[in-house]
Amino acid sequence: MLNSSHQHGTKAAAIATATADKSIKGDKKKKSLLPSIFGKKGRSGRGSDGDVLPDLNRQYVARSCFLDASPLIRKSFSDRPSNSRIESLNLCTFERPLEGQVIEKKECRIFVGTWNVGGRPPYVGLNLEDFLQVEEGIDIYVIGFQEIVPLNAGNVLVIEDNEPATKWLALISRALNRPNSRSLSDRDEPSSDSNSSKHINQVKEKTTGRTTFQRSSLKALSKHHRANSALAKICNCSLDPSSVHWRVREMREFIQRIESISVDENSALPCCGGQEKVIGNDYCLISNKQMVGIFLSVWVRNALVQHIGHLRISSTGRGIMGYLGNKGCIAMSMTIHKTSFCFICSHLASGEKEGDELRRNSDVTEILKNTQFPKICKRTTRRIPERITDHDRAFWLGDLNYRVALSYEDTRTLLDDNDWDALLEKDQLNMEKEAGRVFDGWKEGKIYFAPTYKYSHNSDEYAGETVKSKKNRRTPAWCDRILWSGDGIEQLQYNRGESRFSDHRPVCAVFKTQVEVSTSGSYRKGHASAGARSPIDETIPQRHSFYEF
Repeated sequence: MLNSSHQHGTKAAAIATATADKSIKGDKKKKSLLPSIFGKKGRSGRGSDGDVLPDLNRQYVARSCFLDASPLIRKSFSDRPSNSRIESLNLCTFERPLEGQVIEKKECRIFVGTWNVGGRPPYVGLNLEDFLQVEEGIDIYVIGFQEIVPLNAGNVLVIEDNEPATKWLALISRALNRPNSRSLSDRDEPSSDSNSSKHINQVKEKTTGRTTFQRSSLKALSKHHRANSALAKICNCSLDPSSVHWRVREMREFIQRIESISVDENSALPCCGGQEKVIGNDYCLISNKQMVGIFLSVWVRNALVQHIGHLRISSTGRGIMGYLGNKGCIAMSMTIHKTSFCFICSHLASGEKEGDELRRNSDVTEILKNTQFPKICKRTTRRIPERITDHDRAFWLGDLNYRVALSYEDTRTLLDDNDWDALLEKDQLNMEKEAGRVFDGWKEGKIYFAPTYKYSHNSDEYAGETVKSKKNRRTPAWCDRILWSGDGIEQLQYNRGESRFSDHRPVCAVFKTQVEVSTSGSYRKGHASAGARSPIDETIPQRHSFYEF
């Protein structure tokens, strides 16, 4: 009986012990499952650091031992020879904050020239090299013309004749790029297909030394000499780098630029953005615009093209009925690095009667009031100028038509005595500026040259000296002027040319100006080198091995 009870108690104890063991094992299983369940980041829970970190440590130790025992695997992933293009894929850039930008100031030389050509089309042998001072090492050429076509009713009211503008553009390109340019005769002649009629109007130099114009449209020739206008027009601001959408857009534009170049690592990059550009040119056409007789073109060194953005053009007519284009202005706005520039080429109201200067003042006022550039910048933290006076640097050139407030006889007497200071005291532009009625805040350099208007045809004599009738006589005056506005501008030259082509003498000025350059956080657009790292690489994800962590 007792033995039976003892055996029964022993079985019960064994069952209880087994049950306790199973319970302990079950608790362990449950505990081991908890980290795996709650350690997963789902929609409703986050893992515990105390449960996850030991697990990660064990995995890290195991992986380190595995890599130490298998050096070939490490070699194949992390220690493989680096490639600059692959390494530029930086996946961590999306989480990296923007580095501080350092603004530096660099020097830029700008040539500004203006010429009223009296409605005469240029001839092939017209030499512009002396006028443009090509040997001076200029970075930017701003060249404005007035009266490139006769200001008759047909050109003003009916249709604009752009054939003279085409010829002027070809002559400018020849003058700026003559040392390194290759003429069309050095290449294949245009084919006789449908594109031949649209071929460029390149100035063609033959073995005889003479040149001829090929007929072409202004649009075709502008396209030939122009840099990639799409790159110049786009916003070159750096947006918020934390924006994934901006990074995707930058990567897409970068790839498109690389694909558009299509050259190997050892070949020279096309400076003007296309295979049709003349090989060896030093200057590219940024943009040009004609409004009846006013014509403005801007050329820059090839190395500077990639730093130009926000290109916009606005025209304001002040001619017949106050809005037609026989008088008025063409204004061109752009940014160079981080500095905004505006170039205004104008032809103001004519006349030397008393009170005509007030009409010219009114033209300037209306131009400043009505000239507005479209918005193309998508960055809200940077204000791109929309009006002339909003720019950091502005240059105003043209036939401003301000006269000398003296009679013809008194003016001739002072001219014969070379008393230019006395004449300049009676210059209408100086008088109106000093009175605060026009060009408030604008500057002009000291004039050391003779009046530029009006000369007899193909002569160094002023009109009136050789004409007995007073009908064609004009009082000599400094009609052609160049002014500027903004800080960081120093005028190095201010003089006139001596070409007899027109009844006006051309006027030019050379400026040294400061340009703000960002040393980080920006990128260079338009050009790329196959073997060099560009700041654009910072916006492209870099490759990382799975075994680098």
